[in-house]
Amino acid sequence: MEEAVRDGVPEQRERLMESLRIYGGHYAELSRRFAAWLGLHSTDATAVLEIAAAEERGTPLSPARLSERTSLSTPATTALLNRLEAAGHITRAREHSDRRIITLRSGGHIQERADEFFGPLAHRLDAVMSHYPPQLLEQVEAFMADLNTAMDSHLTEQHAVTPRSLRTPDGRTP
Repeated sequence: MEEAVRDGVPEQRERLMESLRIYGGHYAELSRRFAAWLGLHSTDATAVLEIAAAEERGTPLSPARLSERTSLSTPATTALLNRLEAAGHITRAREHSDRRIITLRSGGHIQERADEFFGPLAHRLDAVMSHYPPQLLEQVEAFMADLNTAMDSHLTEQHAVTPRSLRTPDGRTP
């Protein structure tokens, strides 16, 4: 189903996507530096950040959800969680009434270290954002939510049409 596209939207989309690619590159580099600063592999640091951020939002992750967020297979996620738990970076808890559900929690030192590392950036971002009216930032939030919904839908549809022969053993598309 083709929708009418306003003049100039494809060009604007390209400019915005380029800005998002640049931001993504900066985010990846910052994540790499955080991992090095903690002395962790980048995948481990990403997982720790995902766990801590979910806790901060009040929606702690399960191992399955972490696997989705990090695009790791179930066995790779289990190995990662074993490493992080052995190092004291995370804990696995059975907090739910359904005792089969495992909740991931970050070690207290992780949030402190993340605040120490990312705090200066948070202050810079707050200073930049303070120059914009709250209504505009709310529109940007809504816009980003719509972009993420469109991307999620596309990835779901792409997965549905990817031949099984091109999928990894756990069913993911490369």
